[in-house]
Amino acid sequence: MADPCSANTLTAQAVSYRVGSRLLVDKVSLTLVPGEMVALIGPNGAGKSTLMRLLSGYLTLDSGRCLLQSRPLNEWPRQALARQRAVMRQQHQITFPLSVREMVKMGRAPWSERNPQEVVKEVLSLTDSASLADRDFRQLSGGEQQRVQLARALAQLWHGEGPRGWLFLDEPTSALDLYHQQQALRLLHRLTRRGELSVCCVLHDLNLAALWADKIVLMHGGKLVACGSPGGVLTESTLTRWYRADLQIYSHPIEEVPQVALRR
Repeated sequence: MADPCSANTLTAQAVSYRVGSRLLVDKVSLTLVPGEMVALIGPNGAGKSTLMRLLSGYLTLDSGRCLLQSRPLNEWPRQALARQRAVMRQQHQITFPLSVREMVKMGRAPWSERNPQEVVKEVLSLTDSASLADRDFRQLSGGEQQRVQLARALAQLWHGEGPRGWLFLDEPTSALDLYHQQQALRLLHRLTRRGELSVCCVLHDLNLAALWADKIVLMHGGKLVACGSPGGVLTESTLTRWYRADLQIYSHPIEEVPQVALRR
């Protein structure tokens, strides 16, 4: 396990967040390290998206601490933080004409380079979005918009030959077809293998989480109730308890990871 005091981690220490009388995140502790792909799972209302916003600094903690490279998130200058972490959220409200190329270029705003076109070209290619470059973002399908937003987030963290830092993705495959689900998660997994990128994503598809995540974090009622390898978290007893679904766990015939099947 990574040392929570390490200079190259993002660490939540007993973080909590409340809206009115509702405790949405309840004393969650978690450490994210470069080179690792983490999946946040849990039933609806478990607190996954809220935790992600706390980890990325978009929400202010009610209690606890969140440290990026041993420094509290709220002490980071905005531009410096934007060079370290990027977030891809579920909803994208664009009301004015904006080409895909310009949308992705916005990811380079925290950087002072004069010509970001090479980075933009690279991430468009990686996300299979190059053919969309001149189209109006508003006119794309939901899946196409997701690919473009992933390209924008990667552009934001691009440093030298690849992305570096902490990438947060809220249901990044929800609108993608099977091919692009596979390609997006393959890409993210491959990028983390370089050892400089940490990916933390909310996933509702437990089978995708099992195939691609190094670590799975299961939340319920704002609490972290299980954390570990796919094999350690995706057990029949654990998922039945927290999801209340009638299901069965079997082993993937090729990859030797757990897979979830619902009973009729």
